[in-house]
Amino acid sequence: MCTVVIDVAEAGTARLLAVRDEDPEREWDALGEWWPETHPGVIGVRDRRAGGAWLAMNPAARRLAVLLNRADVVDLPAELALSRGSLALESVSGRSPEGTLPMHGFNLVEVGPEGARVRSWDGERLVETPIDAGTHMIAHDDLDDDATARIATWLPEFRALGATSDSLDWAGDWVALLAESARLSPEDDRAIIRDNRPHGYPTQSLLYCTASIAPDAVDLDYRALPVPAHWAD
Repeated sequence: MCTVVIDVAEAGTARLLAVRDEDPEREWDALGEWWPETHPGVIGVRDRRAGGAWLAMNPAARRLAVLLNRADVVDLPAELALSRGSLALESVSGRSPEGTLPMHGFNLVEVGPEGARVRSWDGERLVETPIDAGTHMIAHDDLDDDATARIATWLPEFRALGATSDSLDWAGDWVALLAESARLSPEDDRAIIRDNRPHGYPTQSLLYCTASIAPDAVDLDYRALPVPAHWAD
């Protein structure tokens, strides 16, 4: 139940804030070049258990991808489900998912020279949704889905900050709003910094990244929360 806020200026230019929710017992490695043999030059946050990535960036190719879970509409036995951790790595290497996938559901946010989009898999269909210019938000359902409480609550607030291209410190502005959102209880369905255990999932917010990607420059910053599901004052 991760969360991504993204502001798209034009094809190949976007800025985003991504919050990762995961089981704190599932270890990960902070931002780094963890795949030199299979994906040289790619940096990302690595899942130690499966070896894949939640978020990955390929600076040379000007590509970035973030993986979010999505509910399945059909049951896929656990023994048949492949890890989704390869998706972000393959995406930033220029290979987006296609066809029928033996994986649980996902939303894959992709930014590249051709533009920004979400590729969504629910166990039956793979759907592509372009991300138009402006500020958008996605979690475990559709892009800008106001049936998702945190999107209905906070997307208007992020949009009120204006285009990131108009701010000299857009990341600071967005992180400040993220900190404001953390005044809500992490168990509140409107929260971005979350404790999902009351909702039936073992996941909690563990870290966040800010990233910008453009034809002439890329930037990616990583911050781990000192305590899962809690913001540091």
